[in-house]
Amino acid sequence: MMKFKTNAKCGACEAAIAHKLNQVISGSDWSLDLDSDDKVLTVKADIPASEVISAVEDAGFRIKAID
Repeated sequence: MMKFKTNAKCGACEAAIAHKLNQVISGSDWSLDLDSDDKVLTVKADIPASEVISAVEDAGFRIKAID
């Protein structure tokens, strides 16, 4: 499982991320916690972190892996 800090703020942000991320992995393999301070994106799929980062950046958002 991978976790990322994002700058998503609302449901519309999540929808924009979903549009890009769902092209790479199933919607059931990720979740975005908009209530957390870091707006944490959790990914359960076994794919390179670079693919997740690219999809979120393509959606227009900042993303950074959390150790």
